[in-house]
Amino acid sequence: MKLTNPLLLLAIAVVLAVAGWFATVMAGRYSLATPVLPLTGLLTMGVIVVLTLVLGIRVLRWRNGKKKKILNPILAAWTLVLAQACAYTGTVLLGWHAGIVIEQLRLWNLRSNQDITWQALAMAGGGLIMVVVGLVVERFCRIPPEDGDAESGHEVQGKRNKPSAEGEYAYRSD
Repeated sequence: MKLTNPLLLLAIAVVLAVAGWFATVMAGRYSLATPVLPLTGLLTMGVIVVLTLVLGIRVLRWRNGKKKKILNPILAAWTLVLAQACAYTGTVLLGWHAGIVIEQLRLWNLRSNQDITWQALAMAGGGLIMVVVGLVVERFCRIPPEDGDAESGHEVQGKRNKPSAEGEYAYRSD
């Protein structure tokens, strides 16, 4: 599985910031409510972040050799998928609410109710925390190359060589 590309996350955040800004402009033009998530969403985001961190720390401890018990490979894969989902979800929330904040700041002095701006800013901050935790836990799930792989010559610049005719296969024929 490939690592999450931070430039892709940045592009998604920018696109969603524009979408959030446009949605806020249109909501204001038609006297609709600002499309911001309620602050109770921060509680859900916090639970996801804590769960991702706890599972990521379990994988990191196993990877660093601090646990003698075997790690379930399915749990490790789920942790990686959860970390990537956390990063993408945080990017979406960060971008959307950053667009709302940008539009709200334009008329900051004229607004009597500035709670929406603070609410959108809090949600954008929660999204940023989700992105950071997702990327960090994703790095926790990387397995370092084994010492034997580099010495045996099976791997050259990240690509595996085909076995030669002399019997260099992944199984033993004893």
